[in-house]
Amino acid sequence: MTRTIVFFPEGAFGPTNNCVGIGEVLRARGHRVVFIVEESFAGTLEARGFEERLMRLAPPPEVEEAPGQFWKDFIRDTAPEFRKSTSEQLSSFIQPTFQALIDGARYVNPRLTEIIDELQPDAICEDNVVAFPALAASGRPWVRILSCNPAELPDPQVPPAFSGLPAGDRSQWPEFRAEYERSHRRMWSEFDAFVREAGAPGLPDLEFIHHSPSLNLYLYPAEADYPRQRPLGEGWHRVESCVRRDDSGGWAPPPELAGDGALIYLSLGSLGSADVALMTRLVEILARTPHRYVVSKGPCHDEFELAPNMWGGEYLPQPAILPQVDLVIMHGGNNTTTECFHHGKPSIVLPLFWDQYDNAQRVDETGFGVRLRTYDFEDAELPSAIDRLLADSALRDRMTDISRRLQEHPGTVRAADLIERVAANP
Repeated sequence: MTRTIVFFPEGAFGPTNNCVGIGEVLRARGHRVVFIVEESFAGTLEARGFEERLMRLAPPPEVEEAPGQFWKDFIRDTAPEFRKSTSEQLSSFIQPTFQALIDGARYVNPRLTEIIDELQPDAICEDNVVAFPALAASGRPWVRILSCNPAELPDPQVPPAFSGLPAGDRSQWPEFRAEYERSHRRMWSEFDAFVREAGAPGLPDLEFIHHSPSLNLYLYPAEADYPRQRPLGEGWHRVESCVRRDDSGGWAPPPELAGDGALIYLSLGSLGSADVALMTRLVEILARTPHRYVVSKGPCHDEFELAPNMWGGEYLPQPAILPQVDLVIMHGGNNTTTECFHHGKPSIVLPLFWDQYDNAQRVDETGFGVRLRTYDFEDAELPSAIDRLLADSALRDRMTDISRRLQEHPGTVRAADLIERVAANP
């Protein structure tokens, strides 16, 4: 029986791409799949064969922005925060970001109610970091997808989210948690009151999004996940990777990259790649190595030049590139982190904000890669980490085994099975 299944991802490429991978499986099974997306994404999901319903998280700007201008302005204003410690970022970056997301949830709630009333979905799947009470108040089954580091699901045995602190040393955990409480308690209380007034249940203490009573999914490979003192419960399922179909038509290293040396992919995401000073430094260091590089240049692609041993562009088909490289240098976004495991690639992680620090720490402490200080590493550290990881044949074999297991049991299919079950049995 055909069901109507709605996806509502955060307005960023990582969560959207994860939802696309699941949506492709459901659509292939004959279901009607609709994406609720910000106006800036208009046409993006339609181009992949899905229906769209558009919304805004804030009033439209008085002057239309040039494409990519938002991220350029954001980095210009925010990049200094990324040089601060994770504890300092709690009040200078994390709290203001949560507040902006909360403001968006308040603004869009009437529009979400309107869309849900129109579509009458059999299931709603959201991948966000704050609650949108229209979903929980709709009376419709809804599914939470967590495409962030699982430290965002609190546990006494798991390091505090956003801290990047080691799992094996708890000495700094209490101080970080106290600072989180101090900087976030009032905002949480005000948001919890709004959520209740909008007809949804109250939020878990100091968490900004509900756990779904129907189904909760999180994306993280078992080999890198955290041991927990309290099991997550029957309503939670680990979807280890969630990689969308490669529809690029095939990708091969361009002739400019012919030659010897390992093939390495460099991607710091939309925000990291917009930090031109950081990207310029990486290019200068990597130009002196014997390897070849595929570089995702991002929204400021025309503001820095690549070296002769590099090739890149503003946007690249990452799902097609990752299987063909030997190593990944990345920012630690959850999407790229899990895709590295899916394709069996070790990584060097240069975290900037949010859960990127947690992913960087977890990759490093579980032995699947190396974490470097993004702005403070010594020039020699990056080439040294590259050479060490490329020479580690035991790690390569270990990651190959993980990749084989993940690809034999695709997370997109497992997620689709579970969502289909919820839609059929509300």
